[in-house]
Amino acid sequence: MSVTRRIVRAGGWGIAKRIIKPIPVVGSVLAFGLAGYEIRKKGLIPGAIHVGLDMTPLVGTAKGVLELFTGDLIPDKPKKNGTLITPTTPRKPYSRD
Repeated sequence: MSVTRRIVRAGGWGIAKRIIKPIPVVGSVLAFGLAGYEIRKKGLIPGAIHVGLDMTPLVGTAKGVLELFTGDLIPDKPKKNGTLITPTTPRKPYSRD
């Protein structure tokens, strides 16, 4: 996926958050402010690790710059509605009888 397409798809707030996070002091404040959201989105342990890395000045900056190009390093937890990302059983092909 190209960088331009990612920027258009991410929306304004997502772009602002990704640009501000690498700035050491401002990024730490932003990471602390979004801690509850990130923990809810990723789960307790992965979310806490994500926030801890973002709040550490040099590590958070490096992680923020890397995530600008690669996306999140720590994935979100699956949705609660029980849908799987990949189906467990193959589907039967559609046929007109």
